[in-house]
Amino acid sequence: MLGLRKRTEPIQMRERRFGYFPQRFRWHGRDYHVSRVERCWTVRTRRWGGRVERHCFRVHCGDGVFDIHQDVLGNTWHIQRATG
Repeated sequence: MLGLRKRTEPIQMRERRFGYFPQRFRWHGRDYHVSRVERCWTVRTRRWGGRVERHCFRVHCGDGVFDIHQDVLGNTWHIQRATG
């Protein structure tokens, strides 16, 4: 992640596994099914006493690998990068 700001796009989280891990999401009018979560991490902010700002996930789908995150404060989901 090298501290660089990446352009994000909103996605709609359709289903989560165990109430936490992404299972299925919608992006550009298409549903993506997560076959596995490769990595998960949290991003904390220095503001507001170090609260968690984002839950981040690197996920594998049939169409590639995606980095997605949940903005905890706004309860919104975003895609940061898609490869495949």
